Amino acid sequence: MLASQRHLFDIPRDVAYLNAAAWSPLPLAVQQAGREGVALKGHPWELDLALPGQRIERCRAAAAALIGAAADDVAIIPSVSYGVAVAGKIFAPPAGARVLVFEDDHSSPVLEWMQRAPAQGFTVDTVRRPADGDWTAAVEEAIARPGAPVSIASISNLHWADGALLDMDRISAALKAKGAALLIDATHGAGMMDLDVKRIDPDFLIFPTYKWVLGPYGRAFIYIAKRHQDGVPLEQTGFGRRGVTNDRTPYLSDLSYAPTARRFDMGERDHFVGIEMSTVALELMASWGHQAIGERCAMLTARLEDGLGAAGAILPKRSLRAPHLLCVSFPHGMPAGFIETLAAQKAFAAPRLGRLRISPHVYNDEEDVDRFVAAYARLARKAA
Repeated sequence: MLASQRHLFDIPRDVAYLNAAAWSPLPLAVQQAGREGVALKGHPWELDLALPGQRIERCRAAAAALIGAAADDVAIIPSVSYGVAVAGKIFAPPAGARVLVFEDDHSSPVLEWMQRAPAQGFTVDTVRRPADGDWTAAVEEAIARPGAPVSIASISNLHWADGALLDMDRISAALKAKGAALLIDATHGAGMMDLDVKRIDPDFLIFPTYKWVLGPYGRAFIYIAKRHQDGVPLEQTGFGRRGVTNDRTPYLSDLSYAPTARRFDMGERDHFVGIEMSTVALELMASWGHQAIGERCAMLTARLEDGLGAAGAILPKRSLRAPHLLCVSFPHGMPAGFIETLAAQKAFAAPRLGRLRISPHVYNDEEDVDRFVAAYARLARKAA
């Protein structure tokens, strides 16, 4: 099992930070990469003109490696919502069709389709929270439902609020059987779980760096299957065309789109700080591997289950949640001030839809878990 990587982060020993699903601390190496990126912009006259392109492609390749993709199939973007907007421009659900989302999913894979639905004539069909917690079966049932055909499912690979797991292999197979497409918001999965795009074959898969991938804000990536790479980008950029060159004339020599997913890259993609930090973070994640990371997080959440369960916490079935997320439910709602009181004891998690979402990462260890459980138990006794 992967050992705790706490030594690679600047986390005081008395801090039990179990909130990676909100935003992660930056590894020391990623912080240093940010400083180096700032220095590049600080002395632009020293910049090798070939360097930006080299750094961009290194970053693209590192992102692609986390999801088993070819670098040619990945575009550099600023956010998940931007990526869904790209997909919405490329992929147009026909009038009368359904776009599947699920109840209380994060806004990013949902709002774009809600905005487009009235003008384009399709329906956004929301899969309701299943009583038994099995989201995969609930989505499969929605796909199979007779009536209006499903055009695309735009869903996260797990529920952001409580860690409930969706089996992307099963869902992809069910959609393909109906001739429908799949967009995966992999915010809580890329780098942490097996989301190999060659096997799952989604039409789009999107993830940012600021949570589980240990990188900065403002940087994300979209995998676009080759069958959609002839679409029109959201932004019209010079590097998205074959022949827009600033060092020779004619300047606009060839306005046909660049091949591969690179045509969908965001404007100002060569932001040195974000590129440098993201690359180091992505390569660090790849060096550990999603299997080793998942095993470590599964050990930590199992230890949390034992301790929190002994303190009377209401917990989900392990088989229905992701290994790196654990949520505590409250029969009468989370007590007022619960999160703030935990934080005062230097135990950090997040309130999500009335639950307590706990999300450890590789920088956590058993002592963190035990500190968190002790803080929770003290609050639970006081609330009782």
